[in-house]
Amino acid sequence: MHDEVLTTSGRWRGRLSGDIAVFRGIRYAQAERFGPPRPIPLANSGLDATGRGPAAPQLPSRLEAVMGAPARYRQSPDCLRVTVTAPAGAEPGSRPVLVWLHGGAYLSGSGEWNLYDADQLVRETDIVVVAVSYRVGAFGYLRAAGVSPGNLGLLDQIAALEWIHDHIAEFGGDPSRVTVAGQSAGAQSVVAMLGIERTRTLFDQAIIQSAPLGIAFHSPGEAQRVADVFRGVLGADPREATDAEILDAQARAARRLAGRLGLNSAPPLRPVGGITPLPDEPEWKKTVIERAADLRVLIGTTVDEMAAFYGPHPFFSALRRVPVIGKPLAVIAQKAVQAKAFDKPTDQLADLLADAGAGVYRYRVGSLHPANPFGACHCIELPLLFGDGEAWKNAPMVSPLTAGEITTIGVRTREHWGQFVRTGEICGDWRMHRPGFRRVHALP
Repeated sequence: MHDEVLTTSGRWRGRLSGDIAVFRGIRYAQAERFGPPRPIPLANSGLDATGRGPAAPQLPSRLEAVMGAPARYRQSPDCLRVTVTAPAGAEPGSRPVLVWLHGGAYLSGSGEWNLYDADQLVRETDIVVVAVSYRVGAFGYLRAAGVSPGNLGLLDQIAALEWIHDHIAEFGGDPSRVTVAGQSAGAQSVVAMLGIERTRTLFDQAIIQSAPLGIAFHSPGEAQRVADVFRGVLGADPREATDAEILDAQARAARRLAGRLGLNSAPPLRPVGGITPLPDEPEWKKTVIERAADLRVLIGTTVDEMAAFYGPHPFFSALRRVPVIGKPLAVIAQKAVQAKAFDKPTDQLADLLADAGAGVYRYRVGSLHPANPFGACHCIELPLLFGDGEAWKNAPMVSPLTAGEITTIGVRTREHWGQFVRTGEICGDWRMHRPGFRRVHALP
């Protein structure tokens, strides 16, 4: 059993893991079903931070075929939690902070998952990491008239940032040096926040990993159409249905919206532009441009993003078996969708930010092992960043690497991310992005 450790205020009790202090499952807000997050009295926030908090109600991730499954975890609507990982004995307010927003297509994921344990990252970089859990699926992103206003998961994330601003100094973090990072849907959430005025004082650096920027935020009308399908499948008032009934209806609605062949992999439930707190696109862009000069951004993708989605897909599995032309056609389709969903819009956002005065670094992650059929698929940088080889060793996308090899191969990635969080710069052969001169750093 690890020794217990207290924050400097004595308010929260966590665990020591060698030279790292971990405080798990701290409540940062509270919310009723389909209601906005509200501040929580400190007396009720959970003084005992020694055990993992629950994840939001959800079904298994569709990407377990490449990521593997996280360790067994609890689920509960009482899921607005953060886990703080910090150097043990850090003086109050002395370390820069990385806030982590998990991905999962707005349908799954949790900051409490063991896959996102940040001990190795903190040990190597001397920063504080805060992993955020927020509502997903219909609980977080359904917009239905008279039921849910929408964007609740995004509001949860902002509430977490506000909690971090107020309390992170007690854990050793500096609230004036906060980098918000995310992957996939978490990265797209970071992009949304760049244009939300309320977040302007909450962070000044961003890390955007594999954001599916070619999938636009919903308009209010599109969100209502998704809600109509969901409610038709549910056949009941969502406010009165059980969690299990909502999850079942959510899954059936997603299959219907994906089409007969299931080729539409866009998240059916996602943030809605023009609905609090996310402005419509013109206002979002205006805010991004206005604050860009004060921003530093690290943004990138992987070489084979779509292999995570289309590699295991039955349609593409069948296509690859077609003699002679099957495999080339599957590759062409995969690359075309990747260009539209990831590569081109990432170029465009980097150009927009750099043009407006932000300091922008670009990266691209390649394959970790030539024998792996998934190549450098979506999510491949996650084991590099968090570095817990034991947690990631069963992920099909990293086979045949051992736990030790997974930890070792990510050392350079963690060094670069840590340097960016600490200084806003990355040394060595990294160069700032400029429109017309797109210098993209290759990893690992």
